[in-house]
Amino acid sequence: MANMHKHPVRGLRGIEQQLWDDFEKSAQAVDSDRSALLRRFMEWHTGRPDAELPKRPEPPKA
Repeated sequence: MANMHKHPVRGLRGIEQQLWDDFEKSAQAVDSDRSALLRRFMEWHTGRPDAELPKRPEPPKA
């Protein structure tokens, strides 16, 4: 069936559009996406076994 996903959609409140857009760009910079990075962070934050913080992109050079 169209638009049927394995997991329900989770909404986030209180995130400014600029931060959301910047997060998308940084996710792409590490060949990932926002959902995957948020999931990995949540796994790390809750202490799941073998969970690691997601990789961050290199900061821009001045």
